[in-house]
Amino acid sequence: MKGGYAAILGWTNVGKSTLLNRLVGEKIAAVADVPQTTRHRIVAALPIPGRGGIAFVDTPGLHTPRERMNRRMVEAAERSLEDVDVALVVVDASKGPGPGDAKAARLAVASGVRAIGVLNKVDLLREKSKLLPMMETLVGAWGLEAAVPVSARTGEGIDRLIDVVLDALPEGPPPFDEEFLTDQTERALAAEWIREKILHRTREEIPHATAVLIERWATRDDGLVEIEATIVVERESQKGIVIGKAGHLLKEAGTAARQDLERLLEAKVFLRLRVEVRDDWRNDRRVLGELGLE
Repeated sequence: MKGGYAAILGWTNVGKSTLLNRLVGEKIAAVADVPQTTRHRIVAALPIPGRGGIAFVDTPGLHTPRERMNRRMVEAAERSLEDVDVALVVVDASKGPGPGDAKAARLAVASGVRAIGVLNKVDLLREKSKLLPMMETLVGAWGLEAAVPVSARTGEGIDRLIDVVLDALPEGPPPFDEEFLTDQTERALAAEWIREKILHRTREEIPHATAVLIERWATRDDGLVEIEATIVVERESQKGIVIGKAGHLLKEAGTAARQDLERLLEAKVFLRLRVEVRDDWRNDRRVLGELGLE
């Protein structure tokens, strides 16, 4: 039996959250095709019957921070290496290794944990002959123990990656109870999944300037779960974008989020969303505290 923690580390927008969801076989982390979707450290469990278990730790994408929120995100990613047995350095294979990826690899190697490279998005790589040189860069130039090609989107290479991670873990039982799936509360998951639906439907100026706060959560006697959430943006123009023409975008995002939440909670959900402008909230300690980032 082997068990331990494996951090999923990498530069922003390399597909870490999609990888986490694929590895554990459940939707845990919000996923959107924009940088810095993940803002919190997320732990999710993968029990492997008869062999042990892995607690994967998804981390915010590394980037050059400007606002207070982004500094806290990068600090959370770096601190995650203090408490794990293995670091998975994720690289977007469709773009090839870059300076940000090299920085992530240096952080992992310097931490002293076993560091393994993951070449993600190989399904988007047109010339497979480029894989071997990339693997040689990750192992030969950057000092990672191995490089495993995968596609978090299709599942290609995932079983091999799980085997490599498990082999690198210390002997012992899984670091979680049998019933454990994630350290995220239902409220936290709800907030992130609502934000995910907004990100999928808005323009580029929105992603970094929006957050979701769960204001009310109540279960009625008939089992209906009532959730009220505030979507925070920084400018009036952004508020109009999130609401959409005649409220269409907000309604569409709310419907999609409600469907996800009903699957999670196994109950009917009434979801009420409103949009509020808070200037420069990414530097506001109170708002960051409500989001669990301060």
